[in-house]
Amino acid sequence: MNAPTTPTAPSTAAAPAGVAHPKAIRSFVRRTGRVTAGQAKAFADLAPRFVLPYRAQPLDADAAWGRSAPLILEIGFGMGEATAHIAALMPDKNFLCCEVHEPGVGALLKRIGEQGLSNIRIVRHDAVEVIDHMLPDACLAGAHIFFPDPWHKKRHHKRRLVQPPLVARLARRLAPGAYLHCATDWQPYAQQMLEVLSAEPLLANTADGFAPKPDYRPLTKFENRGLRLGHGVWDVVFTRRPALGGPMDAPARP
Repeated sequence: MNAPTTPTAPSTAAAPAGVAHPKAIRSFVRRTGRVTAGQAKAFADLAPRFVLPYRAQPLDADAAWGRSAPLILEIGFGMGEATAHIAALMPDKNFLCCEVHEPGVGALLKRIGEQGLSNIRIVRHDAVEVIDHMLPDACLAGAHIFFPDPWHKKRHHKRRLVQPPLVARLARRLAPGAYLHCATDWQPYAQQMLEVLSAEPLLANTADGFAPKPDYRPLTKFENRGLRLGHGVWDVVFTRRPALGGPMDAPARP
């Protein structure tokens, strides 16, 4: 679903052994797919309200949602099943969801219409550029990266999304006490996620290693199928350490 790189500023966290930093981070890989009639109708009816244009300037979240509320970023939401479920559970939170796969965007828009959700906004753009240009430091109450592409072959590991440069970017955007939640069904990638997040000095693990699955994250059809086949799923949940003072540690707006 996603793919990685290096930051504009150097990171102090090292890549896992044997995994080189790629030349540029991207949060996605282009995929083809057919847009159904229902998804196309959802685009036509709902995109003007729920799809935000990418702009290389700070996002005015209060204007985009018409209210002030804690902001959760989701990077790569697939077909939007988990996104819609979590947004329905947390109506008091605003969800900014990045995805470039057109059928996935259409599917989430369709769910928004069917479930009457009002707290989701979608940006059809590379999440790395959204983070870099639209999200100021300490603006997020949380961030979700669920089941990014594991890039199984070793020579492709450098394309994995969860690498030190991206995690450093995200850590700066989290308000003190805010969380970063990653999940994967590929154990070697889970171990890499744990190593990378543990090496980020701004983050602290909420568990002794992998975390129990938080109640808000649903078991998707894909995940249930994997569990029936004996596949594992690993959650990694870290929080932003308390503010130490200075501009980057300013609290996010509630």
